[in-house]
Amino acid sequence: MRLGHSIAAITLLTASSCARTTARHAAPAESLAGAIAARIAAVPGAEVGLAYRDLATGDSLFMGADVRFHAASTMKVPVMIQLFRDVDAGRLRIDEPVEVANNFSSIVDGSPYTLSSGDDSDSTVYTWVGSRKPLGELLDHMITRSSNLATNLLIALVDARRADSTAHLLGARDIQVRRGVEDNKAFAAGLNNTTTARDLASLLVAIQTNVAASRASCDSMRAILLRQEFNAEIPAGLPPGTPVAHKTGSITAHLHDAAIVYPPRRAPYVLVVLTRGITDQKVAQSLIADLSRLVWNHTVR
Repeated sequence: MRLGHSIAAITLLTASSCARTTARHAAPAESLAGAIAARIAAVPGAEVGLAYRDLATGDSLFMGADVRFHAASTMKVPVMIQLFRDVDAGRLRIDEPVEVANNFSSIVDGSPYTLSSGDDSDSTVYTWVGSRKPLGELLDHMITRSSNLATNLLIALVDARRADSTAHLLGARDIQVRRGVEDNKAFAAGLNNTTTARDLASLLVAIQTNVAASRASCDSMRAILLRQEFNAEIPAGLPPGTPVAHKTGSITAHLHDAAIVYPPRRAPYVLVVLTRGITDQKVAQSLIADLSRLVWNHTVR
């Protein structure tokens, strides 16, 4: 979903709306929390972490928001933030050529491992092995197509520990960015990337309010997130054509979506829904879409 030319206008709207409402912090209606709880209860075994923050009014709702979940591909958001902060600092260039290779080292013992295109949502990057591609192109594939190979190449540039530290500085107090994708030895050892719904909401608020990096870099991050190609979760519960800057993530029995939603003629809101314990992905998608619809109806009224 492309909205390049209007991102600046959206950001200005957010800033002016927040300035008018900093003194207000209205708790969301109990009916919203009740409706969300009822919808979650309708899916046996479902565990959900939800964080909602309205940047226009200060309205918020947190349900299971501090419960840790396997981050899956949502960990690519803090990696993106660190990349743009390094661009701002002059350590990297967005057009910098990056060698595309498929060999990585486990954080457990340094042993080598490779990624499989069959287990990746984006096979394109594998056709680039042996060549050099601009950092910005790999970054786009990491977010919009959730390329695991692009992710591991970019983590090698910034170091997962630095992305983790930056996320904590931005208010994501419990997030853990430890490693790249498909490090099976680390997975077996329990060394996984984890997050909470509250953490991801903090990072998205930082991106929307130009705190995560420079104004220009935050503009670029929003533009990339708006181009997300997997839209069966939070966007599916919204009116057609609603701009959504978001990142999804999935791993066995886990499905997540973390979004900045842009209703017309008002400042945006942030919604993060993390789920686990649902083995049927379509059931999980339907749940997230329905929770998104409930939040939209509460917010845009």
